[in-house]
Amino acid sequence: MKKKIYMATAVLAAVLLSGCAKESDVQRYAWPLATSSPEDTVTQLFSEKFAEEVDRLSDGKMKIQVYPNSTLGGDRELLESCKDGDIPFVVQNTAPQVTFMKDVAVFDIPCVFDSIEEVRNKVDDAKFYGLMEDVYKDAGYKLLGYADQRFRVMSTNKNITSLSDFKGQKIRTMENPYHMAFWKSLKANPTPMTFSEVYIGLQQGTIDAQENPYEVIVSSRLYEQQEYVVETNHLPHLISLIVSDEFFEGLSKKEQNVITEASEIAKKYAREQSDTRIAEKIKVIEESGTKIVPMSEELRQEVRDASKGVTEEICHSVSKDIVDAYLEQ
Repeated sequence: MKKKIYMATAVLAAVLLSGCAKESDVQRYAWPLATSSPEDTVTQLFSEKFAEEVDRLSDGKMKIQVYPNSTLGGDRELLESCKDGDIPFVVQNTAPQVTFMKDVAVFDIPCVFDSIEEVRNKVDDAKFYGLMEDVYKDAGYKLLGYADQRFRVMSTNKNITSLSDFKGQKIRTMENPYHMAFWKSLKANPTPMTFSEVYIGLQQGTIDAQENPYEVIVSSRLYEQQEYVVETNHLPHLISLIVSDEFFEGLSKKEQNVITEASEIAKKYAREQSDTRIAEKIKVIEESGTKIVPMSEELRQEVRDASKGVTEEICHSVSKDIVDAYLEQ
């Protein structure tokens, strides 16, 4: 009920904004921007910086209010509301978007990149980014950029030193078919679970392991229930900033330019924060007694080989042009 009230408030704000006071040309209500992530994450910093820059670049004439932590709904609800224009702006991980835009699954191809710099160069590449812009536009959104929380890693109570160590591990994943297929290819037992249940699941032994970026592992204190964090770095954890395409097209050219410029500044800031904060997150984990385990190049190649079927499945589902542009060196 609380979420419905918040949603109604956000919708009302968006409607009232369309009739901003013309005499002052200043919004009386802020456009909502929603996320499903906790406050102490790069997702929140990305969102807040974007709102701050929109305010600054518009000389206070354009206002955005950030609603974090699923206040206005979960990932699916936010995507639906964004498309309708009820919640104009959404910042979220790309994984839940696959249900709405099958080509976004290109980011689920496992073990493609060895460094986060390679990931960022790729998603910023004009050719690749242009193709992804078209994907979002066809679905009713405008893509404003990708920040990241670096790579997703695995936390577990079993040290992973060989491919056979993955076997049988009950690992929590998001409800993304390719994520589940990846862990199955390693003979693990992927278990979709609402994120709010993960800590208790680890504590009670319902699951043995989970996978997330360092940011999430620390902000939700998941490391408290795990003996190891294994740097599988199997997928980049990309964070997209999107806006309803219909809403964006309804803005003046000047307002659109403010939104575009603000998103670029916020993206760079979020990436800087991601890099700065990771050492801090690792330190928190290590000081708790949980061990950080780098994955050897040999094991990483074995993982890549074992998950070739997942890569092939994604390549058959996603536009060839997008796959080729993503995998192009």
